[in-house]
Amino acid sequence: MLWAGRMRLGTFGIFLMLLHTSAACEFGPFPYSVTGIVCRMTKPAALLLNQETARVIQAAFRNAKFPNITGERSMRLLGKVAYGVTNIQVNDLSIERSEVELKENDAIHIAIKNVTASFKGTLTYGYTGAWFLQLFHSVAFEIESSIDLQINIKLLCQKDQVAADASDCYLTFHKLTLHLQGDKEPGWLKQLFTDFISFTLKLVLKSEVCNEINFLAQVLANFVHDLAVNFVQDEDIRLDISLASDPLIKANYLESYHKGLVLYKNYSDVFSNSVFSPSLLTESRMLYFWLSEHILNSLALAAFLDKRLDLTIRGEQLQVLFEMEDTEMQQKAVQMIFQGTSYNDSVAKIWSLTHPEISIQPEGTIVKSLVAVEISIFPPGEESLVVLYMEKEITVTIQAAYAEKKLILHPLDSRIEFKVFKCTADPSGNDPSIRNFLQTMISVVGIPEVISRIEPALTSLMNSKGLNLFEIRNPEIITRKGYIIVQLDFSFPNHLLLEFLEKRL
Repeated sequence: MLWAGRMRLGTFGIFLMLLHTSAACEFGPFPYSVTGIVCRMTKPAALLLNQETARVIQAAFRNAKFPNITGERSMRLLGKVAYGVTNIQVNDLSIERSEVELKENDAIHIAIKNVTASFKGTLTYGYTGAWFLQLFHSVAFEIESSIDLQINIKLLCQKDQVAADASDCYLTFHKLTLHLQGDKEPGWLKQLFTDFISFTLKLVLKSEVCNEINFLAQVLANFVHDLAVNFVQDEDIRLDISLASDPLIKANYLESYHKGLVLYKNYSDVFSNSVFSPSLLTESRMLYFWLSEHILNSLALAAFLDKRLDLTIRGEQLQVLFEMEDTEMQQKAVQMIFQGTSYNDSVAKIWSLTHPEISIQPEGTIVKSLVAVEISIFPPGEESLVVLYMEKEITVTIQAAYAEKKLILHPLDSRIEFKVFKCTADPSGNDPSIRNFLQTMISVVGIPEVISRIEPALTSLMNSKGLNLFEIRNPEIITRKGYIIVQLDFSFPNHLLLEFLEKRL
């Protein structure tokens, strides 16, 4: 039976969308050492998510389907009385309240109080009398019920991903009353079916509802796992979000641990020196994510191997870079480099020669990369000519923020060291004006230009995974030596679960 099973999806479904935990897998002696990602959800977040339970329950009841109930009994004078209850549908539903409690080192306890539901359907009954008189009748009915539902959810691990055990489930009936349509039916008949059907319906609900809750819990767990896998994957680059350790369930928060290894084609990531400790996170915000420096370094390597760190600039964009200021030095450098060729007939190519090295420090994320720049001109009627080639080691410190559903990257300071410098206008390299101009241009305009292209690209990628559907409040991205903490408050978009109900149930 589906109806009460779907009731469960409100709070429990949201928990699983934000948390993957484990209790049955085998881990090494030092599981924290291989932890690359940590998620902590605090009690205020659990209470907020629990407010959405009523909406989800109502949506689940609208999609519910109920089994037919049949039975028979011998009665004096009437012989055998057989009955069938069919076409059961929810007519009305109200919920007084829903409560959630985190039991330390135990389970998530969800109590749904006073679920008042009205069911309608058709009662068909027939009996063979002592004088072989056969009578068959069909009558509409309504059932009024009041139920309390208690679910204790344990989170287990199967095949390195979350599995939910919601078999610890109880239903308490405060009211279950049958009303037959019209006043023509004899009083004994109403009493008979009230007793029989109410008793049978209680047994069916207690068995089928809890079985369905357990089944749907795992269906939703699989759905959430697939959703999370998709979120941390872009084409051939993805993160292994296998569980790295058992969950930590405290009275004030839930915490899960994941490997976070980067997977890319034949590249195999290894990580065994995580600095994570539960004491690194607080309980003042609703949601926390802890990310190891190793993850960012591995992602940078995968992006380098996938040739994503290449950039081509031409035309007006090239003009903006080289005409950042109108000075004599700038005019001289432009004339020497482009040799009178227009920006529309020129192109600059920028690419990383080695994978960027990333270091997370309190002042920000420090990115160090060896970058090549090549500028070519295409004079009309002539062969293309490489007029400038240089290799430079760039170190830049970046602070990140998230506001108005956009990722913001702010470069604080940068250092540039030329390794190779070849210019056709200065083959001897004795004229420092071009190099000085280029160093200033790269610092003032070039690095911000590259970052301005990375910002919308990453924002678009995250939004394509559904991040923009969440109302994120006051997010903070905090850098410490070797790791990043993202902490935030949020409002959950309840329509996501409603859409899930519509599609899956």
